Amino acid sequence: MSANRSLYLLSRLRRHFNPRTARITASSCHVSPETVFLHKEQRAGSMVCSRNVSSNSSSAKPPDTSLFVPVSVKTDVPGDGGVGAELTQPLDKNELLKTLNKFYKRKEMQKLAADGGLDARLFHQAFISFRRYVLEVGSLPADLHIILSDICYGAGHIDDIYPYFFAHAKKIFPMLDCMDDLRKISDLRVPANWYPEARAVQRKVVFHAGPTNSGKTYHAIQRFLAAKSGVYCGPLKLLAHEIFEKSNSAGVQCDLVTGEERTFVDSEGRVASHVACTIEMCSVTTPYEVAVIDEIQMIRDLSRGWAWTRALLGLCAEEIHVCGEPAAVEFIRELMFTTGEEVEVHTYQRLTPFTVLDYAVESLDNLRPGDCIVCFSKNDIYSISRQIEARGLECAVIYGSLPPGTKLSQAKKFNDPDDPCKILVATDAIGMGLNLSIKRIIFNTLVKPNVNEKGEKQIETISTSQALQIAGRAGRFSSKFREGEVTTMHRDDLSVLKEILSFSVEPIEFAGLHPTAEQIEMFAYHLPDASLSNLVDIFVSLSQVDGMYFVCNIEDFKFLADMIQHIPLNLRSRYVFCTAPINKKQPFVCTSFLKFARQFSRDEPLTFEWICRHVSWPLAAPKNIKDLVHLEAVHDVLDLYLWLSYRFMDMFPDTAAVRKIQQELDDLIQQGVQNITRLIRATDPSITGPLQAQGSRRGQTDQQAASRNYVLNTRSRRGQKVFEEMPDKSLTGRLVRDGLITADMLRQLQREWLEDKNHKSTSSSALYTDDNTDYTFNNKGKKKKKKK
Repeated sequence: MSANRSLYLLSRLRRHFNPRTARITASSCHVSPETVFLHKEQRAGSMVCSRNVSSNSSSAKPPDTSLFVPVSVKTDVPGDGGVGAELTQPLDKNELLKTLNKFYKRKEMQKLAADGGLDARLFHQAFISFRRYVLEVGSLPADLHIILSDICYGAGHIDDIYPYFFAHAKKIFPMLDCMDDLRKISDLRVPANWYPEARAVQRKVVFHAGPTNSGKTYHAIQRFLAAKSGVYCGPLKLLAHEIFEKSNSAGVQCDLVTGEERTFVDSEGRVASHVACTIEMCSVTTPYEVAVIDEIQMIRDLSRGWAWTRALLGLCAEEIHVCGEPAAVEFIRELMFTTGEEVEVHTYQRLTPFTVLDYAVESLDNLRPGDCIVCFSKNDIYSISRQIEARGLECAVIYGSLPPGTKLSQAKKFNDPDDPCKILVATDAIGMGLNLSIKRIIFNTLVKPNVNEKGEKQIETISTSQALQIAGRAGRFSSKFREGEVTTMHRDDLSVLKEILSFSVEPIEFAGLHPTAEQIEMFAYHLPDASLSNLVDIFVSLSQVDGMYFVCNIEDFKFLADMIQHIPLNLRSRYVFCTAPINKKQPFVCTSFLKFARQFSRDEPLTFEWICRHVSWPLAAPKNIKDLVHLEAVHDVLDLYLWLSYRFMDMFPDTAAVRKIQQELDDLIQQGVQNITRLIRATDPSITGPLQAQGSRRGQTDQQAASRNYVLNTRSRRGQKVFEEMPDKSLTGRLVRDGLITADMLRQLQREWLEDKNHKSTSSSALYTDDNTDYTFNNKGKKKKKKK
C-alpha cells in the first residue's frame, strides 16, 4: 500500500471514530474554552473548527498567566532616607529572609492572592521579585520597614506583609489592576458592530455559488461593470489586476489598489468610480453601489480569514456579491442573520466537465500537449522540469514565489498555440488567478508538506477542496480544451485521488478575526511596558468570540514584532511594520526588513540610492538556481519597499524609481525561469548531464535510462565504481525513476557505502527522503532532521 493511501486511510479511520474532532492539532488556536476550538484536520490539511456555543457566553475565561511578563522594579531608587531604621532599628537580613519565606509558605496568603488574580505562577514570580526588592533596596519605605521589624521581633503578625506584597505584585504585573478594561477591549463577540457605516445601509447580499469554471465570478463582475460605482475584492494581485484591465477594456474606468501599487486611470489622480483591489486593501468607509468579494471560502483561512470577514461585514455597498464554494452558503446565511440581512443564492454548474482517468501517467514519456504536472515543492518543480527537457520537450514553470509578471509570462508562453512549450510544471499556485489552457491535470503527489506553528515539518494529504480547486483548472471554458482530464503520476495514488474527489467539501463553520491597531493601542495604554508581541499574546488570550468566529494566526505578526522589538519605534509604526506581508523563510528578506525598520527609526528616508546599495543593484542574470532564488528574494524586498511606501510616503519617497528597477528585475527572473534546466545543470552538472545524454535514446524507457546512466556515472574521485548497475526493481532505481531521489541524497548514499563496503544493500535502503529533502527517515520509519 502506498504512503499516500496509508496516510489517507488513517485520517479516514480517525474521522470515523470522532468525525467532529479527529484532527491533528499541530497549529491549534484555543480561542475560548466555552466557544471555539481550532484543530487541523489531517485529511484536509486545512483548519477546521468545531463550534460549541455556551449558554453563558458572557462568562469570562481565566487569563493565560504564562503570558504575563513581570516588569522589573528598580532597587536603587532613593527611599525614606533610613527613617524606618531610625524609628526602630536596622533589619537583620537573615531574620528577614526567614520571615519572608514563612509568608510565602502560608496557604492563607496564597488563597488571598489567588482571589486577587495571582495564581500559583504569578504568586511565585511576585514573591521572588518582592523578596529581592526587600533584601536589596537601599532603604525601605518607613511603614514597610516598621512592619517587617515588628514581625521579626515578635511584635507583629506575618500576614501584615500581604498589603505591601500585593501592591508590589501589581507594580510588576500592571495587568492585574486593569483586567476588566482589558477584557472589554478584547471582546470580539459582535464584530458586525465595528462597522456602523455598513449597518446604516440596507444591503442586499447575493451569493454566487459554484465550483471552479462555473461562471460564478463572471456573473458577479457583469453586475459590477453595470453599476454606477463598485469595488472588486480579490485574494491575489493577479486577480485584482485582471479585473482592473477587464473593466477599463470594457469602457468602465477602474483604479487598481494593492498593497504595493496604486494605479489611477485619471491622469490628474482623481479616484475612479470603480476600483479593483486585494481584499486587505478594500475601504469600509467608501460608499459603493456594488461590491464583489471573490473566493469567500477563504474566510476560514487561518492567516488571512479576517480580511474576508472585514469585507463581508464592513463594506458600504447596496449590493454585496460574494463568489465561492457552495460549502460556504449556509455559513454566510448564518453570518448575515446577525446583521439582519438576507442572502440570495445563485447556483452555477461547471461549464466544461472534467473526467478522472482510470490510468496513471506513470512515465514522463507519456506526457501530451496541454498537460500540467502539479507538485507541492520547488525541488519537485526543478527535478521534473529537468527530466522533461531532457526528453527534448519545452515546459513552462509556475510556483508561488515567482513575481506576478513572471507567472503571467510563463502562463502566456504555455497558452500560446504557436509556442513550442506545451507542458506546464506548477505548484498549487495555479489554483486561482491565472487563465491556463490545460487539458490534463497530473498530480505528481497527493501529500503536501506544511510547517506548523512550531516550525516543524509535517506531510498531509490534500483536502477535497484543494483537490477540486486544482483539478478544476483542466478544461477551462475560456481555453481551447472544452473538456478536462485529471489523473496522477503514480498508479498507487489514483485510487486515493478518486476517493478524495468522491467526498463533498466540508461546510465552512467559522470566520477569522484579527486585533486592530486601535485595539492594540488601547492595550498598550494599560500595559505601557509590554512588548508588541506580548500585547498581542495577551489580547488573544483574553479575547472572547462567539461561536462563529476564531482569532486568526498571529505567529507571523509576532515573528516580525520580536525581530524589531529592540528598535525604537512608536507603537502605531511598529504595528504597521509587523503587518507587512513578507516571507519569513527568506533570510535576505528578513535582514532587509530589519534594516528598513532601523533606518526608519533614525528618521532617515530610505532613498533610491540607499535601496540600490542594499540590494547591490544592478544585478546580473542568474547563472544557477541559487542566483535565481536570490533574485526572487530581492524582488520581495522591493515589494516590501513599495508596500511601506504607501504607508510612510515621506520615509520611502522613491517609489517610481524602485518600481522601474523591479520591472527590470522581473525580466531577469523571467530569463532565469525560461532557462531553468540550464540553471539546474550549472548548480549540479552531475545530475543533468547524464539525463540529457541518455534522454535521446528512444529504445528504452527514459526513466530506466536516467537511472542506469546516473548509477553508472556515480563514482568516487579515485575512479572506484560506487554502485553496480542496479535492476529497475531496486530501491535506488525506483527513487531515481520516480524523481524522489536528489543529488544530496545520492552523495549521502555514496559516503555511507564508502564507510562500509561490506553493507551495500543496507546503505542503499537505510535512508529515504521526502520531496523537499528537509527530513530523512531511518530504517524504522521514524523521522529525523536532516543535517545540512
